[in-house]
Formats: sequence, structure tokens, C-alpha cells
Amino acid sequence: MSTPYQGRHRNVATRGRKPSRSSVLTRSLRRPAVTSSLLLAVVATTAAGYQATDQRQTGTAAFTVSTEAVAQANELADAQIEDTARLAADRNDTNASIAAVQEQDRQKAVVAAKAAAAARREAAAKVAREKARQALAAKKQALIANAQKDPRAAARALLGDYGFDDSQWSCLDNLWNGESGWRFSAENSSSGAYGIPQSLPGSKMASVGSDWRTNPVTQIKWGLQYIKSSYGTPCGAWGQWQARSPHWY
Repeated sequence: MSTPYQGRHRNVATRGRKPSRSSVLTRSLRRPAVTSSLLLAVVATTAAGYQATDQRQTGTAAFTVSTEAVAQANELADAQIEDTARLAADRNDTNASIAAVQEQDRQKAVVAAKAAAAARREAAAKVAREKARQALAAKKQALIANAQKDPRAAARALLGDYGFDDSQWSCLDNLWNGESGWRFSAENSSSGAYGIPQSLPGSKMASVGSDWRTNPVTQIKWGLQYIKSSYGTPCGAWGQWQARSPHWY
């Protein structure tokens, strides 16, 4: 009966025998244990030292930050905070300046727009006034040109040339209606007074125009000038005319 195969190596009885030093060394090299000595290493570019300690219980390395590294980290953090705050303040100042400039530009634009609008309104009003003046002048010329047919309308149109407003019209109308009935050829047989205003003598009206005998406009202009210099207004002349008997002015 043959002996069963027991492998490459024989079982060596070790009970009671001390392992050799070479055997211990071999087994130690094969174990992935962390050495018990303290290792010092410089980690990161800050020159801060980190100290590694053998932790047999956990098998991990603990790192302790030095006091100098903590101080440097705090300084860097403070500097970064200050830089961030300064940059934020600068941005706020810049934004505030931009906003102020934009507001100034807006206000200038508003003022310019108002000024332009006012200028347009004034220009439009000026054009309207000029059109009205031209229309009035054209109407006046037409009335004057038609004075022989309608001397009353011509006289009313000429009031403003002597500083009289339309409130004086009724007085003038009554005055010259009582003097001549508004006839440019009216002549007083006893006194020789002539024309619409009954100039005495009629030749006085030649100071306005040589056509005083036939042109109602010449007579009206002379009569308005006479009233202004002698009585101030047509109503003043009309009041004196009524107060006198027989009537005259």
C-alpha cells in the first residue's frame, strides 16, 4: 500500500521550535503594514508642513495642519475677501456712475424735447399769426377798395390804424351818420363843410390826399386823425357832439 501524495513540501513540525530570524523577516516583507515611524512631508506649494502619523488601528494616515499654514491660509482668505469686496464696490461705483450719466442724458433729452416742442409750437403760432395778419390785410384792402360803395365798412377797418379798438365803432358810426349820413360828397350849404367827416373847409383834407373830394378813404383818414388829436377817441367826439346845439365837433 503506497503513501498518499502530500504536496511539494513536507509538513514540518514547528511546535516547540522558534522561527528563525530569516523567516520573520520574510513574513514581515510580505505584510502590507504601515511603518510605525513618523514621516514628514511638505505638501502643496504654500510650504505648509503636514505631518503623517502611523495609525495602526485604522491603517490610514492622519494629517495635522501647522499653525503657520493656518495663518497663511487665513491671510489669503482675508485678502481674497477684501479683493472681492473691493471689486464689488468698484462695480457698484461704476454702475452708479453709468446710471448717473444715463439719467443726465435722459434729463437733457427731455429738456431738449420740450424746447423743440415749444419751438415748433411757437413757429406754428407765428405762421398762424402771419396768415391771420395777411388775411386781415387782404380783407382791409378789399374794404378800402370798395369804400365808395360801403364807406362804413372801410372806416371800421381803419380804426386800428389810429389806435382805436372796435369798442369805438358805435360812437364813430353815430357821429358821422349825424354829420353827413356817410356820404363822401355831402356839403353844408351854409358853412361849406364837406365830406363824410364834414371838414371845414373841405380843403383841409388835402393834407391826406389830393383826391379828398371823391375818395372816401382820404376823408375817413383825415377825420380819424382829427378826432384823435382834438378829442382823443371817437366816443369823446361823440359826447361833445351830443352836448352842443346845434351839433358839431
